[in-house]
Amino acid sequence: MKKIMLSQLLAGLVVGSACLTAVAQTADPQVQAVLKSSFRAEGIAKLDRIEQDENQALCSDAKFRDSPAGQAKLVALQNASLAKVKQPSDGKYLGDWKEGEKIAQSGRGATWSDSATAANGGSCYNCHQLDKKEISFGNIGPSLTGYGKTRGTGQEILVYTWNRINNSKAYNACSNMPRFAHFELLTEKQIKDVMALLLDPKSPVNE
Repeated sequence: MKKIMLSQLLAGLVVGSACLTAVAQTADPQVQAVLKSSFRAEGIAKLDRIEQDENQALCSDAKFRDSPAGQAKLVALQNASLAKVKQPSDGKYLGDWKEGEKIAQSGRGATWSDSATAANGGSCYNCHQLDKKEISFGNIGPSLTGYGKTRGTGQEILVYTWNRINNSKAYNACSNMPRFAHFELLTEKQIKDVMALLLDPKSPVNE
């Protein structure tokens, strides 16, 4: 089972040990013990979700992250993430914005009570404002109202937006945004639909 959104939420709780170096990083064993005692494997949610990957470990260790070596490693990790992003298999970036709105509104999926075959939501409104008429939204991320209207739909914007949704750490190694393709949270079709929500002129985001 892939590590998913829970691991990103937990990333801020885990600090690096005092002996971390640029060569190897390990999480504080006491913190790891607390996390492992607080969670249990159930359904599709396994304990590997509390294990940090290299990117999460680096961002959790502020002292090393902000050092020259840490900053260099951040850039390397961003470049590696960007290189792994796959562009649309058919070359088409936009799907159905109406389906994209459903995905943006949905926070379901990838929990212990969900089926492994159930479609996940994007939980986009948890962090962003999209439709001006929506009264319930988060502000962890920037407002995306008028996203396509102000940016257009040129190739550069299409590619950037696609990459950002697929793996936001390609541009900001310590981004709080879920890595939707990296952790297989959304399918290619779902990402196309979210793309349409952001960029289609008929979408409520761009009204």
